[in-house]
Amino acid sequence: MSILQLLLFAGGLMAVLVLGYSAMSGPSTVKEGNRRLQAVRYRHSESTDTKVESQLKKAIAARKPKTFKVAGSGSRLDALAIRLDRTGKPWTLTHYLYASLGLAVVFMVIVFLRTGAPLLSLMFGLFAGAGIPHLVVNFFIKKRTNQFNSKFPDAIELLVRGLRSGLPVTETLAVVATEIEGPVGVEFKAIVDRIKVGRTMEDALQVTGDRLGIPEFNFFCITLAIQRETGGNLAETLSNLADVLRKRGQMKLKIRAMSSESKASAYIVGSLPFIVFTMVWWINPSYLAGFFSDDRLIVAGLGGMVWMGIGVFIMAKMVNFEI
Repeated sequence: MSILQLLLFAGGLMAVLVLGYSAMSGPSTVKEGNRRLQAVRYRHSESTDTKVESQLKKAIAARKPKTFKVAGSGSRLDALAIRLDRTGKPWTLTHYLYASLGLAVVFMVIVFLRTGAPLLSLMFGLFAGAGIPHLVVNFFIKKRTNQFNSKFPDAIELLVRGLRSGLPVTETLAVVATEIEGPVGVEFKAIVDRIKVGRTMEDALQVTGDRLGIPEFNFFCITLAIQRETGGNLAETLSNLADVLRKRGQMKLKIRAMSSESKASAYIVGSLPFIVFTMVWWINPSYLAGFFSDDRLIVAGLGGMVWMGIGVFIMAKMVNFEI
């Protein structure tokens, strides 16, 4: 069996595993039945709390993204452009494409000079060109999201102080845009600019919320939408929201501290075999030359990589908590 046949067999096996996982992780019939029961209860109940909860769910459903598509639901290029915009960097699709091609070529040349195997070099180049830019974009998106969430409660409290002093909502948004630094100030400035050119406040918030994809900001948008429909003390509502967001951030920090040991163990256990293999191969290539020429060792290496990848995926799911 040639190397190409082995690679095709391994790719087919991974495709079958992915398809099986997708089929087994579909929508649950129990959850669907509960959802229908909840809809019937909201429709026929006379309870005030139930009616308020129903209005809240309708407001949340009405605020689902319309203009921007989530990754994979629309054009791949549009989804990638949104991801690049969320990084806060002046990156374009052209920059991303050039970076991917450059990394692919560099890794292909390095691996080919060390091993002389063109197919293996092509695999490493494609993996590096597709994976490294994706990870870098994810890193900057997560970094900017954390910066936004850390300053967002302060921005809401500044809004509360402005509303209590008698300023209108649009003026308080402009104050936040000038007083708060970082991503929060940039996004609120964009909201104010949209309002100045004639868009309604809800539309301006909708555009920003759909583009950012941050749950905390969506809470803020939903709060404003419900308050405009039902009335009430907006300053008090926003004050409660700021308190909830601060407690949410504290809970995230507690979970991060409690799961830090498990995450460190997962990182070490998952990366150590690959690091050791790379170091030994770099120091003494002849010692591991059989993994690039012998069919049995190639099969063993591919199997080990697949099982290690599955183990890393499982450990990542075990230590990943959502608030």
